[in-house]
Amino acid sequence: MRHNKKVNHLGRQSAHRKALMANMATSLILHKRISTTTAKAKALRGYVEPLITRSKEDTTHSRRICFSYLRDKEAVTELFRAVAPAVGERPGGYTRILKTGFRLGDAADMCIIELVDFNETYGKEAQATSKARTRRGRSGAKKEEAAAPAAEGAEAPVAEAAAEKPAAKKAAPKKAAAPKPAANKNVATKTSGAKVGATRVSSKKGA
Repeated sequence: MRHNKKVNHLGRQSAHRKALMANMATSLILHKRISTTTAKAKALRGYVEPLITRSKEDTTHSRRICFSYLRDKEAVTELFRAVAPAVGERPGGYTRILKTGFRLGDAADMCIIELVDFNETYGKEAQATSKARTRRGRSGAKKEEAAAPAAEGAEAPVAEAAAEKPAAKKAAPKKAAAPKPAANKNVATKTSGAKVGATRVSSKKGA
């Protein structure tokens, strides 16, 4: 059990452990991503992130402190020229640990540790999706703002069409009333003849 043990010694003496951390930090700064065990990655995260924070202030004193930890001139130059400008606005959390499974042989828990701002897969695409997927209130407000100009643009043609309709009605000539069809005289005579015949039959029966 490792109660109250804040430092993972990684089964090494102090000098060996410091050399290991310096080499891994140098590789991470130069290559932006390395593969290692999860225990080493967690130890490296606490070793390299204070150095990245220190690199935000580009002074001779900061460079000397970083060189005392990294022990490599190329890594120090890369840290202050490339890494520091990329993480200038980030308040912390410069690294990301992605677990990759277990190593064959000893089944050690393996992972990839990388610098967050230098990952193209999770960089621009993640920012675009995060901007698109906002809360309902913000998305609704944006939709209303976008719909307002569209509605104004749609109302203008409708108003113009409504203004043109009365003018079109006034300009159109009045249609002449259609003549009423003449009454069919033959039908009237037939009905009157039928009535006369009925009266004759009734008079004969009475007689």
